[in-house]
Amino acid sequence: MSDDQKNNLPIKYTSREFSSIREDLLELVERFYPENFQDFSEASFGAMMLDATAYVADQMALYIDFNVNESFLDTSFQLENVLRHGRVLGYKDPGRPSTTGIASMFVLVPASSTGMGPDSKYIPIASRGTSFTTNTGLAFILTDNIDFNDPSNEVVVARVDNTTGAPTHYAIKANGNVISGRFGQKEITIGAYERFKKVSLSAANLSEIISVFDQEGNEYFEVEYLSQDMVFKEIPNVNFKNDNVPSIIKPLLVSRKFVVERTRNGVMLQFGSGDPAESNVVAQPQSVAMNAFGKSYTSDTSFDPTRLSKNNNFGIVPVNTTLTVLYRSTNPSNSNVAVGNLNKVTNARLRFNDESTLSPTSVTQIINSFEVSNETPIVGDVSNPSTTEVKRRIYDTFPTQNRAVTQSDYESIAYRMSPKYGSVKRVSVQKDPDSLKRNLNMYVISEDSFKKLTKSNNTIKNNLKTWLNDYRMINDTIDILDAHVINIGIDVMVKPVSGVSRADALDDSLRIIKSMFEEGFFIGEHMYISDIYSKLKESQSILDVITVKINSKTGGEYSNIKFDINSNTSPDGTYLICPKNAIFEIKYPDVDVRGKVR
Repeated sequence: MSDDQKNNLPIKYTSREFSSIREDLLELVERFYPENFQDFSEASFGAMMLDATAYVADQMALYIDFNVNESFLDTSFQLENVLRHGRVLGYKDPGRPSTTGIASMFVLVPASSTGMGPDSKYIPIASRGTSFTTNTGLAFILTDNIDFNDPSNEVVVARVDNTTGAPTHYAIKANGNVISGRFGQKEITIGAYERFKKVSLSAANLSEIISVFDQEGNEYFEVEYLSQDMVFKEIPNVNFKNDNVPSIIKPLLVSRKFVVERTRNGVMLQFGSGDPAESNVVAQPQSVAMNAFGKSYTSDTSFDPTRLSKNNNFGIVPVNTTLTVLYRSTNPSNSNVAVGNLNKVTNARLRFNDESTLSPTSVTQIINSFEVSNETPIVGDVSNPSTTEVKRRIYDTFPTQNRAVTQSDYESIAYRMSPKYGSVKRVSVQKDPDSLKRNLNMYVISEDSFKKLTKSNNTIKNNLKTWLNDYRMINDTIDILDAHVINIGIDVMVKPVSGVSRADALDDSLRIIKSMFEEGFFIGEHMYISDIYSKLKESQSILDVITVKINSKTGGEYSNIKFDINSNTSPDGTYLICPKNAIFEIKYPDVDVRGKVR
């Protein structure tokens, strides 16, 4: 056959896997080289060459498909690439989830000279950063200063004089918010000037950056974007005892700033490109509002009074210094704590108003008497979102544009709340049917220490309400409510394929059902019974699915919600209807998913 005929040979571009490519190569060789290659048995040299060529082509096709798929968000599979696409669309990975809750703290204070209450000079203040642990080693940090002299604290007589019966010591109980994790510190050496310097911070389970200082004492502030010049700084409130507000938020224009880029392997600090000699970023308002030099007219220029900056370098980059980074890393696996398990004080940071005038022995005794316990569970979302969940959040983040108008806007912003304020497992927003105004009901649910659904505590709800206030429409009102948990079970009966044992068919059916609901349900999501039928029929060990029955689980360790399965099943029997303020849960899959073989 001539070279022209060979060049005109049609090529099957649809052959992309090993077997089809090998068949095409074999057909090609048999047609054009029948005299040169005749032996294609498994042990022949020709078969080896065909296998090697088909193997290389299969690998190349795989890599091409993989790269193309990972280039688009909807087909991307690897989490790193999904997060990279999300950053382009404005989504920021919140990092490892943290749990927050309320801890009860107790301290023993000597009585005053009159015996009519504790001596106020010896009543301490528990400083923010005081650390606690559980019996299993889970660490927690106090997030706010707690004044034991607050009149709302509970005070009881703890010790009395055996002779006179007069009180000698009082026990004071105060409550404070705690967050999972412990503090860590890293020192990073910075060399010569580099535009848009990136610094890697290798710390396991890093949840948030607390502070960044260079050796000259300059502070670098974390911002959402490098073009952002305004931050809100927390200032101690000197009038705290009168208005009961521990801190005041002050706007601050900053020139030293960074953004945080997260991966599953670590954290990157991204700085700007400004020269350290440029220290002033504040511009005159008139120079921002008007730019009419050399013109005989003035155009209508929009003016944002919150942005008084003309710094085009996105912040000052550190040069020839050492950065001291203080961060908080959360617990490695599960940060949820049952009632009473937070019971160890690892670092009691107690201070007194005028410690120099107090007895050192009494101060030491007070510090040693400091105890902690949690009277309510400390719960939150303890698992990282899956790739599918991250995609869904990215899709919801892009159209919100940092404001909440639609239902999905509110849900997306709730999921975006910083983990240091607590996390929720599921969120659903519904319009209040009993309200004539724009009142919304936000239903939330969290996880306990065993990754089972449980009510979100008040701390998470309060943080969530504060978080939403910056995004909601001015005429929207939001009520944050607990979603009702409906525990259900699944009973299935299948018929195995001929030649497959009954035990294998049963194990296969139970495994399929458990994997279907491994990630759980969303609030208000219906359960489609037809999906169970179709999934089971795809199994090669199951010939037919006889019945799939859903039953309600109540009492004991299950929820107390009584749910009528029959009245909440669709007329055609294809799905189980879930109320908008409830969520289905298969709490114990090994027990609640049962099967029979006929």
